[in-house]
Amino acid sequence: MGKPGPKPKGKVVIKWSPRFAYAIGLLVSDGNLSPDGRHIAFTSKDIELINLFQSSLSLDMYIGKKASGYLEDKKYFRVQFGDVLFYNFLLSIGLMPNKSTVIGKINIPPQFFFNFLLGSFDGDGCTYSYFDPRWKSSFMFYTVFVSASEEHINWIRTEIHTTLGIKGHITTNRTKSIFQLKYAKADSVLLLQKMYQNKNLPGLTRKRLKIEEMLRIIGQRL
Repeated sequence: MGKPGPKPKGKVVIKWSPRFAYAIGLLVSDGNLSPDGRHIAFTSKDIELINLFQSSLSLDMYIGKKASGYLEDKKYFRVQFGDVLFYNFLLSIGLMPNKSTVIGKINIPPQFFFNFLLGSFDGDGCTYSYFDPRWKSSFMFYTVFVSASEEHINWIRTEIHTTLGIKGHITTNRTKSIFQLKYAKADSVLLLQKMYQNKNLPGLTRKRLKIEEMLRIIGQRL
């Protein structure tokens, strides 16, 4: 009997850390698992987010461009690579092909949940703000997470409430195809400070700068 062949090696080192959890958050929001059981892709309009994804997983893959739906002239940045070991790991924690509407809980070690959440926010989240004309000097802002899966958005809400004691509220569109989890000003401050507490963790610059400006207006900071 011949000697067993060498064990397959993956491109990604599978070891939980703040950066690894951040990359998982990006994959949950803007990633895709091919049905072939091997290939993983990540797509974004932000080249910085593509670079953050690669650096968080210590990858250096070719960055291509992909047309967005019917808008053939609108190209998004995209990286794709094959890694059976990492693919199977992603399946084991709750990701799957064609995940958008069916994804639920992701098995994240509790100490890395908010690192994961920052990745999810950088991929599919947003903040918005305004001065409420009904009250003088009343500055309002919201932090929002978006998903096509009601189960996934409810899981995020439960995890945040368990740790921070804030509930947020969920809204949906008329066809119930998109779900938004929103946190108003006071709860947003708690949540954002928790998400950004690791000063060494990378994040999307344009979103962070916008948040810092909003917090500056109310005398808070990350």
